[in-house]
Amino acid sequence: MPTIHEVAARAGVSTATVSRVLSNPEIVALTTRRRVLKAIEEMGYSPNASAKSLRTFTTRKLLVTVPDISNPFFSLIIQGIEQAALREDYAVVLGDTRHGAQHAERYSQMLLRREVDGLIFLGHTMSSSIKELLRRKGGHAPVVNGCEYSPGLGVSSAHVDNAAAAKQAMGHLFSLGHRRIGIITGPLASPLSRDRLRGVQAAARAHGARRQIIVAHGDFSIESGIAATARLLADERAPTAIFCFNDEMAIGVLDYARRVGKSVPAALSVVGFDDIRFARYIHPALTTISQPMLDIGRETVRLLMDTLHGKITKPVSVTLPHKLEVRESTGAPPRSDRGH
Repeated sequence: MPTIHEVAARAGVSTATVSRVLSNPEIVALTTRRRVLKAIEEMGYSPNASAKSLRTFTTRKLLVTVPDISNPFFSLIIQGIEQAALREDYAVVLGDTRHGAQHAERYSQMLLRREVDGLIFLGHTMSSSIKELLRRKGGHAPVVNGCEYSPGLGVSSAHVDNAAAAKQAMGHLFSLGHRRIGIITGPLASPLSRDRLRGVQAAARAHGARRQIIVAHGDFSIESGIAATARLLADERAPTAIFCFNDEMAIGVLDYARRVGKSVPAALSVVGFDDIRFARYIHPALTTISQPMLDIGRETVRLLMDTLHGKITKPVSVTLPHKLEVRESTGAPPRSDRGH
């Protein structure tokens, strides 16, 4: 591999001129620029990316961490991040923290060692080292959150209005005539779950049905949806509808209902949240809240770029629109249960 010194010698210029042709060609005279480019082409020279990083103090890499890479919800968000990052000439490094503090800390060190230029974390937890970085730099730290929003995190975030979305999902069930509604939450340590539960409670108050809401807790997995459904349907006030805080748990509800012979939606209506790619293809097709996952990903990159370029100096919250997708998994409750 030829060196920059050899290219400079062939073109009859200094190494600084070769560097300028590669980084700021418009400031180099046209005849000189052509001579340097011809030498580069003839010799097959490729600039050293690592050396450039040392000179510019940038890596052109963004770190994205997810709490569970197997969760299909994150795939379209990551795709949106990748699309936006490539437009900015950045590569994406992906890390799966597996809900573990040790894994999160290990990835965080990449930012502290300047192996990446910024961090986008999907989820609600940050490592202790990132918290310390934010304490020192505040809104100037190149850290952005996607999907969840908590002012206490002290970072910019792109997300939907989870409380309003949950309230809309509940309003749909109430409009169909349901009153006894089961709720399967995610972990309440998550601001996302707490916001959705707040929306559920607001809708129940508005419809005078606070005491008819039955809450079970899950962990966003299909298995936890199955287990929570078994508990809800065993209750003496068994619900006629179940609203899940994500689609995977809703798929668990559908699986359990099928196994115990409970027809959906004739005997039990089911609503999910997220609108993952499988939601419309399962049977019956799932009614769910659709999140603009690609846009969430793209927006996190925009927020991070604006932070890196000094356009954002304090945390910014960006709320993107959600949509209720009504499909075949919801209907009126059994006649004997209407109005109860």
